[in-house]
Amino acid sequence: MADDGAVTLYNNTAITDTKKNPLSIKVGLAQMLRGGAILEVSTLNQSKIAEEAGACCLVVTEPNRQGIARMPDPSLIKQIKRAVSIPVMARCRIGHFVEAQILERVGVDYIDESEVLAVADEDNFINKHNFRCPFVCGCKNLGEALRRVREGAAMIRTQGDLLGTGNIVETVKNVRSVMGEVRILNNMDEDEVFSFSKKIAAPYDLVAQTKQMGRLPVVHFAAGGIVTPADAALMMQLGCDGVFVGSEVFDNCSYPYKRVRGIVEAVRHYNDPHVLVENSCGLEEEMAGLNVSEEGMEGFGVRGA
Repeated sequence: MADDGAVTLYNNTAITDTKKNPLSIKVGLAQMLRGGAILEVSTLNQSKIAEEAGACCLVVTEPNRQGIARMPDPSLIKQIKRAVSIPVMARCRIGHFVEAQILERVGVDYIDESEVLAVADEDNFINKHNFRCPFVCGCKNLGEALRRVREGAAMIRTQGDLLGTGNIVETVKNVRSVMGEVRILNNMDEDEVFSFSKKIAAPYDLVAQTKQMGRLPVVHFAAGGIVTPADAALMMQLGCDGVFVGSEVFDNCSYPYKRVRGIVEAVRHYNDPHVLVENSCGLEEEMAGLNVSEEGMEGFGVRGA
């Protein structure tokens, strides 16, 4: 409790003074991850495999937690940070700024305000300008992406499958939605941008900047259902800057390094068919645990012939 009777949410001027946390610096830090694969890990062994395979960053998650999904145990984050030399990211619940404060204090390099976890605040997202740490936020369309950027997101993650089924259809749908809206915006007259920004409920200045740049103003990754080199290359060829890969790539796999390395190489050489062929060979047995059943596919509107 502060002397004047007001509750001190975070007693550190470096956090509460937005002038000391310029978005341009955080966007620059996120740019360092372009052209890479971010791997989700839940154990020390998985983090070492991902680093050796060439992952550009790790997302630390709780292993098999039942019930409400929350931020990972800080002790697990510290353990993994000591074991690897690449950046470490961790997730917090949407709107839960105290979890974000804890993660920043632990020393993560990036914070993902993630819809994969339970939602803490149904109406408000975290004011990300109040943090030194760059934030990643999810989206399904251009308007949502630009609203998150206005809140201070330094990276946008177009999210698809949240269930870890290995089904990429939702991710493709949402990435095409974002890219399609950007193309529509690029072909508009300046007078039409005002009504378009109102239509997608996004800040006009960010819509105008997107039109000028011909892309999102921050780094744009894809996530959900990306479990093969072909999946990763597809996202890159659709225009993404990189991919998130779920921890399911480590499940039911006798040699996960080969699978992870194949995805990393596919991201780096997504336009080289020879590299894609080489890294796609011999993965059928490794992918057996990620094949979605016909019953499971019906939930995505897919039926057998």
